[in-house]
This record gives sequence, structure tokens and C-alpha cells, in this order.
Amino acid sequence: MKRQIKYTVSLIASLIIFLIINFFRHANLTAQFNNSGSHNYYSVSRVVDGDTIELSNRETVRYIGIDTPEIREKKNSEWVYNPRPYAEEARKFNQKLVEGKPVKLEFDVQKIDKYKRLLAYVYIGDKMVNIEMVREGLAMIYTYPPNVKYSKRFLDAQKEARDNKKGLWVDLEENKISTSEAKNNIGRIRMIEAEVIDTHLTEKLLILKFKNSFKVVMYKNNIPTGLKDMVRAPNEYFKGRIIKVYGIIKEYKGYPEIVLHDMSQLEVVKN
Repeated sequence: MKRQIKYTVSLIASLIIFLIINFFRHANLTAQFNNSGSHNYYSVSRVVDGDTIELSNRETVRYIGIDTPEIREKKNSEWVYNPRPYAEEARKFNQKLVEGKPVKLEFDVQKIDKYKRLLAYVYIGDKMVNIEMVREGLAMIYTYPPNVKYSKRFLDAQKEARDNKKGLWVDLEENKISTSEAKNNIGRIRMIEAEVIDTHLTEKLLILKFKNSFKVVMYKNNIPTGLKDMVRAPNEYFKGRIIKVYGIIKEYKGYPEIVLHDMSQLEVVKN
């Protein structure tokens, strides 16, 4: 019994030491990036997917401001290879831009996410890779406060890709789908026009509900001040109205949804 207790205490102590070392390693690395000059570059050892890279020092960097189609999905407790449309195209374009090359990182307000990945604007020369992924139609903008320094540039790049019908934006307007078709379009950018049948508020989210268990999810802190009425009285603002919404359809707890990262994704078509 004493041996088991000693083993448990030793295991807990080792875990605490590991977590402390890992915390300070990330803190020191972030400080190193923040204090480095504008010509301090870091080599990319591997491209994980369209919006994530690994540096030669084994740090993972998640691109700020964009979201690309997933290459893997979680089944039970394992991640399996199941690329969504344009996921491989996004990864290959990212590889072409940065793999094996020196890049410069620029931070915004939040520097590390909950997965301990660095959040950064990544540059190859004077070109911001985040923006290039959007401009090529291989990523959708992902506005998530407080990291909104270049949100206008991202919106402009997305408009350019959409106007030119590049990548994810091919036939978006011409091929609107119904809510019943949403579950068969997981991972794709699609446009849906349908009636809001109910709304739901949580501490952080405003959720619009539609037929066929389809949902549109909005982060409250992404809603501009001039549109706060929709949060104060969501049913009055949305229920019974026809809206048009576009975005990457994702699956959450078995049901399809679109998460809005900019209010330009939603339009009230009919009161």
C-alpha cells in the first residue's frame, strides 16, 4: 500500500513539474517572439493543414483570422483521415508558400490558444500567408476577438475570392441548398435560405434554429454594437423571418450548423 502511495505521489509530482516547465517554455517563447526584431525569422518544418504549421523548434502555429476545411475528423477517441472538400488543396498551397522556408510571425492581442498553439499572422517575405489563403479561396475568414487587427483586410480578400468564384466559392450563389440537405454537405461552404423557427441564448452564443435540426451560431462578442437588438430580443428580431446565410457547414453533436465569424455572412431576406 505504501509503495502504491509513493508511486502515486511521484507520478503527480512529475506531472506538476512537466506542466510548470511546459508553461514557462511557452511563456519564454512568446516573450522571445515579442522582443525579437522584425527581421527575426523561424523555419517551418512541416505544414499540418491549410491553417496550421509546425516550426523547426517544434512549436505549433495556428494562423489568425482564417479557417480552412478539415483534413481529419474525430471518430470515437481517434482522429482519422477524412479530408473535406478543398482541405488538401489548402494544405498543398500552404506547403508551397512556407514549408521548409523562413517565416516571420506577428502577434495580435491573444498569443496562445487553449491548445497551446501560437496564434500569429505569418509572413513569407512581405506577403501575409493568412491573407493569401483567403484570397485563393482556400480559407474562410475567422474573426475572433480580440485578434481583429486586420479584419478589414481579411474581409476584402474574401470578397475578392468570392467575386472571382475561386476555390470554396465556386457556384455558391447558384447552388443554394435547403436545411434538409445541410447534413450531406458537411465541410463545404454552402448558402442556405430558410425560415428561423426559434432562437436560443447562452452566456456567449446566439443560436438560430431551423427545420431539420439545422442551426446558425453567432458569438455575441462578434455582433457589432449597432446590431445588439438581436441579442436583447432575438425572437422579435429573427423568429418567423427568412434569412440567407453562408459558411462552412460543420457537424456538432451529430447535427449540421454554420458558425458565423462575421455578420456579412447573414442577411434577412424577408420579414
